[in-house]
Parts: sequence; C-alpha cells; structure tokens
Amino acid sequence: MDALAAADVEDIERIVKPCGLGRSKARDISACMKILKEDYEGKVPDNFDALLKLPGVGRKSANLIMGDVFGKPAIVTDTHCIRLVNRMGLVDGVKDPKKVEMALWKLVPPEEGSDFCHRLVYHGRDICTARTKPYCDKCCLGDICGKVGV
Repeated sequence: MDALAAADVEDIERIVKPCGLGRSKARDISACMKILKEDYEGKVPDNFDALLKLPGVGRKSANLIMGDVFGKPAIVTDTHCIRLVNRMGLVDGVKDPKKVEMALWKLVPPEEGSDFCHRLVYHGRDICTARTKPYCDKCCLGDICGKVGV
C-alpha cells in the first residue's frame, strides 16, 4: 500500500491499463491508497459509509467488501442480480442498482445477502443467461420463477 500511495498516477496507470482500467481508475487508486494510509492506518474500513467515501468505491464495491472481506450483511447488485431478480419477479421492472438493493434488503435475510448475490451471479452465467435463451428446463427455480421477459 505504501508503494501505491507514493506512486505516480502514470505508473499506476501502466499497471492497471492491461486490465482495461484507465487514467481515472489510476487516479482513484492513487487517491484511495493515500486516504487509507493517512486516515485508516493502512487498513480498509469495515464501515459501509466510510467505504463509500473512498475514491472509486461505489455501492457495489462497498457491499462486496462488507460481505466478502468482513463477513457483514451485504447485497451486491450487479448486472446479473438486477436481471435475474427482475426476471424471477422479485422486483418489477426495477433497473436502478440502489433500488434493487433496497428491495432485496426487504426480502433476503441480512446474513444471506452476500451468498444470495454470489449464487445469482453463477446462476445468471450458467442457467439464466442473458445472451442466449435461458436454460429454464435445467433451472432449480422453475417452479417459483416468474420468467418475466423469457
């Protein structure tokens, strides 16, 4: 972390560019490392609001960190999650990640949120696909799924 906090943004950009990340991400990484070093003694905060204040960290990343790193209640609303919960009928035409997250907090027990979202990602990649016709005949949720838009 010290090396990243002290690095020039251009050096960080050279490192992250092959990952598809550009100058703005490099600036965020640089600024984030400096804040973590100066304000948090080099440790990632385990507080959702504190995470959101870090450059480059939005709700999705903050929830992922809360759930996967700290084992705290979290609901990560990525594209798979949003598509699947709409398709299943858990939400009705809601595309805004924060609105989907808030709706799911009412449906999913807090201790299950992180695992629930990870299972949706795998299910969305393997069964309830976006680019091909979903494999509804292989779906373990077939008896309860609303199949909205399928």
